Amino acid sequence: MKVQLPAMRARLGSREYYATTMALSEIPHFFKFNDWVQFEPSQRAQRVLNASRVPEIVKYILDNEDDYIFSSITASYNCPVKFISSDLDANMGFLEINLEEMQFIINDGQHRAAAIAAALKENPALEKERISVLLFHWENLDRLQQMFTDLNRYAHKTSKSLDVLYDHRDHFSALTMDVAENVPAFRGQIDKERISLPANSPKLLTLSALYDANVELLDEMPDRPKSAGFADKVKQATQYWMAVAEAIPDWQRVGKGVLSAPELRKEKINTHSVVLRALGGIGNTLLTEYPLEWHAYVRRLADIDWRKSVGASVNPLWDNVCIVAGSVVSNRQARRAVLAVLKRELGLHLPNQEASLLHSLEREMDRLPRGLRTPMGDYYQPILQALNESGGSAKVSDVLERVEQLMQDVLREVDYEPLPSNAEMPRWRNTAQWARDAMVREGLLKSNSPRGIWEIT
Repeated sequence: MKVQLPAMRARLGSREYYATTMALSEIPHFFKFNDWVQFEPSQRAQRVLNASRVPEIVKYILDNEDDYIFSSITASYNCPVKFISSDLDANMGFLEINLEEMQFIINDGQHRAAAIAAALKENPALEKERISVLLFHWENLDRLQQMFTDLNRYAHKTSKSLDVLYDHRDHFSALTMDVAENVPAFRGQIDKERISLPANSPKLLTLSALYDANVELLDEMPDRPKSAGFADKVKQATQYWMAVAEAIPDWQRVGKGVLSAPELRKEKINTHSVVLRALGGIGNTLLTEYPLEWHAYVRRLADIDWRKSVGASVNPLWDNVCIVAGSVVSNRQARRAVLAVLKRELGLHLPNQEASLLHSLEREMDRLPRGLRTPMGDYYQPILQALNESGGSAKVSDVLERVEQLMQDVLREVDYEPLPSNAEMPRWRNTAQWARDAMVREGLLKSNSPRGIWEIT
């Protein structure tokens, strides 16, 4: 039995291909999924189907039946085909294929095809809808592999901030956009494209960070935009973040141009995503458990010491909480730890799990009494010598390797022990990196060196 698909004949480079559409009901019948697991990677034409991705795509189809969209499936045909031109245009017509001989190998779109097959079982009414398909002639395995890598190598996932900005179905996205405009401290101060801010960015925070903070704050999806329930959530979130901004004057100073955002990020942690999410979590606790007193608790944020360092040492309030080896971290443990620290500092009740987390952090901090490790000041001269030997600048790894050599008679046994919070980081390397930060503040090293490079001023 032969089938005819409406098709357009075209050319890319030296190769001819066909652009057609197929009914969704035809996808499971025309495309058979190869079990690539049984093949060595070098013998596969495609990556192994990741079954865990399929349910998410199925949900997307079923939740948005009126306006879902897909890019074309790209496949190679390994069977005879006949193009029948129309009388009006030699490159428009029908592609005729014998069903018994039909054989397609998907180059790009196997997860879409698998999701379509699964969605049809949930909603058979989708069967007549059509998806575009690009068909190339099957040549050999090398060509199939080249097509796969060409189609995927330069694909780049959009940033989460752009996803928030452009996703009009996500109620949290809509709420976050409203809050960004409603809160004076946020207005004009949010980067709506990046997920992390460059060191010299004039923006206060990213849209994705504010989105995550709102998810922590509200805990449940707001109602549909323009509904009364949605308006209530926007009002609640706006009031909360305005109160937080009042308690963190640094945010307002940036908005007024009194303080630059890069300066604030360099000195303090109160614009970092790990803190913003924790502030959202604090709001959730306050609005839920202290609905009549939450303003008073928020005002206590004004007493928090947001500095990254105190003198030449890391601020003990954040050491090994969200600052590890001289860098602010934003992993799950850090988020939990910052939330617990803020609850403690505000005088809120700590659940057992958070109390235990703080107890373990305090034990780690107390494990090494002051004075046992080599003082940070002892690292200054070796760092300067290592840089001088390299002409004034060098990669961090090279500097640290030379510093270890120069300090081999100075470093103590305890300096070689790993940090409790990072088993791969010996204490001396952590101290050396903090010494570098102190030397930058003292004007001995440059503050604007390229990433991964230390330089003498």
